[in-house]
Amino acid sequence: MSRRWRILSWNVNGIRAIAKKDFLGWLHGASPDIIGLQETRAALDQIPPELREPVPYRAYWHPAERGGYSGVAILSREEPLEVRRGIGEERFDTEGRVISARYKDFTLINIYFPNGGRGEDRLRFKLEFYEHALKHFKRLEKAGERLVVCGDYNTAHHPIDLANPDENEDTSGFMPVEREWLDRLVAAGYIDTFRQFHQEAGQYTWWDMRTRARERNAGWRIDYHFVSSGLKAHLKDAVILPEVQGSDHCPVGITLEF
Repeated sequence: MSRRWRILSWNVNGIRAIAKKDFLGWLHGASPDIIGLQETRAALDQIPPELREPVPYRAYWHPAERGGYSGVAILSREEPLEVRRGIGEERFDTEGRVISARYKDFTLINIYFPNGGRGEDRLRFKLEFYEHALKHFKRLEKAGERLVVCGDYNTAHHPIDLANPDENEDTSGFMPVEREWLDRLVAAGYIDTFRQFHQEAGQYTWWDMRTRARERNAGWRIDYHFVSSGLKAHLKDAVILPEVQGSDHCPVGITLEF
């Protein structure tokens, strides 16, 4: 008997803020098997109990040490075999950017990749994080794990992945040095799940709220599920859910079958 997994990922831009926009109602209606959240921006004692452990989900949180910043979480209907926080590098892990859950058939790694748009130091930090993350993936694969890497990557890969590519070649999030890392991820055997099913333009996951870009669909596709090559045969669908409001990002999802 086969088992299907519906896995969502969403940068919620503040778990406390989105809680006021009926996040729990949406979650129970959408009913994924697992959802990875990014940019939760709250310590555990700041999250209401009904949201900290939203039955029937088991919740695993990895907040940043700095208050009101970064943070990731995994909500899962099934208890994972193992949950890991971080990628083994203190300067990255104190920012609460990575949480992983290992299941029988795959390991989900939920990541809020750094934003490189706040100066040269942060761009360097982002690129160093990318390097460390790829080494981490390769170590896990060598140990026999099949990986689903979901989250906000903070980089659009190709010109089709943003509304105004020519105007943004020098903007962090579409700089050649950032996109080159995504090329290397693909060269390492990782699959951009959405592009396995959808080749059309105009498919975005983030919009600048200050310019009301969502109304014009002048967005960027920077939220992904990449999967390691061993999961390609199990990939059944991939979606973007732009109709879901509440954040400057929208949820993205995949379906796996084993």
